[in-house]
Amino acid sequence: MHIIVEKDWSIEKIQELADKQKPDYIFFPFYSHKIPRELYDNYKCVVFHMTDLPFGRGGSPLQNLIVYGHKETKLSAIIVNSVYDGGKVWSNKPSIDLGGTAREIYARTRVLIDSMVDDILNGEGEFDEQRGSEREFKRRTPEQSNLSAMCNLPACYDHIRMLDADGYPNAFLRSEGLRFEFTNANLKVDCLTADVRITYDRRK
Repeated sequence: MHIIVEKDWSIEKIQELADKQKPDYIFFPFYSHKIPRELYDNYKCVVFHMTDLPFGRGGSPLQNLIVYGHKETKLSAIIVNSVYDGGKVWSNKPSIDLGGTAREIYARTRVLIDSMVDDILNGEGEFDEQRGSEREFKRRTPEQSNLSAMCNLPACYDHIRMLDADGYPNAFLRSEGLRFEFTNANLKVDCLTADVRITYDRRK
């Protein structure tokens, strides 16, 4: 197995290594960009998605699940094809607890991905067509990290924690000229505490 760490990663490097080594699978953990057809047509490319597909196809699965009130989900391993999140899925889908910050959830998910890779390489299950109810998720925009629409403490807590990782702007508020970014939320009985980073607002 050849592992490419994030700082070395590029589609070109993957293609070059694949053409040399002819792997059975190419795994893409935590990857949300388009994989070129010339790669997935010639190799079994596997991505991982934090929903029980076909439910939750599309972008920002963790954030959408939390917004819709889910407490747990399934992790799907997908063979990449021309349909976004529409390929065959591995039959063994472990459950993910959606409690805690996004960083904590992603850390738990990484452990599950490593286990799923082992299962796939060992043939403990099989890829099959997706079955069940479909629901598409939309990828969140940076402006949706704004907290100004929150009207209760639990919703505010979920909003902060689901953005408390790399990949999206942290939950924020704006004043005249300043930006307040919130992390490490802690929900109490009658209040919410969080770390705040205050910077000048760089909007054009």
